[in-house]
Formats: sequence, structure tokens, C-alpha cells
Amino acid sequence: MKPSVSCVFVCHDGAGRILLARRSAQARDEPGAWDCGAGALEFGETFEEAVTREVIEEYTAVPREIRQLGVRNVLRADPPSHWVAVVFSVRVDASEVRIGEPHKFDELTWCDPGDLPARQHSQLAATLALLPVD
Repeated sequence: MKPSVSCVFVCHDGAGRILLARRSAQARDEPGAWDCGAGALEFGETFEEAVTREVIEEYTAVPREIRQLGVRNVLRADPPSHWVAVVFSVRVDASEVRIGEPHKFDELTWCDPGDLPARQHSQLAATLALLPVD
């Protein structure tokens, strides 16, 4: 199995709140867990093109600002997977945000990074650790 490249993004409103989505029963892994967004980098795409495509698909919002935060090497045993996560901060207009992929997510919430909903995705803490501290 070869590692894949994923563009992980933490959407925010520019006023300190971040957007999280609760994974639905049909999600690939960890149904019921709260997570930020992500998607695979497709052949020929820039990181910014992939992030833009995925934010629009998942949350129906057009990114206003995209900033790369870092890179993570993610190895998981269950299910077995290995990917390189290029992590981004994405400012969006909160009024544009809707669930764009109801087969993957069943609820959205805006929250303070220090006050997250319970039952978080296993990768969320490591991703949020890359957010700049203001």
C-alpha cells in the first residue's frame, strides 16, 4: 500500500471560531466523531486548488483565504492507512456554510478551539495543534 496525500483544512470565520463537522454513519471512519475537513489531492492539482474544491464540496463555501500551516505524516493501524496530511487554515464566510455532503456529515458547529464538542476524531487534536496561537 502506498501513502496518499491529503489536504486537511480547518475552516474559520476570521473572528476566532472554527468549523467542525460530525461524521455521519456512512463516513469512511469514526462515525459520530467531530472533525475538520479533508480530501485527497488529485493528479495535477495544486494544494490550493484541492483545498478550494474540497471546501466547496464539503461546506458549500468559497475560501476567502488559504494558509498552509504544516505537514503531518499519519500512520494508522485501524483501518490500516498511511497518508501525508498537508494542513491548511481556511477563512470562509460563515453565512455561506452548509453541509454539502450529507452522506459524510450530519451536523456542523462553529466553536472556539478551546471549547470543542465531545467525541473528536482521533486526528483532530494533532491537526489543531498546528493552528497559530493568537
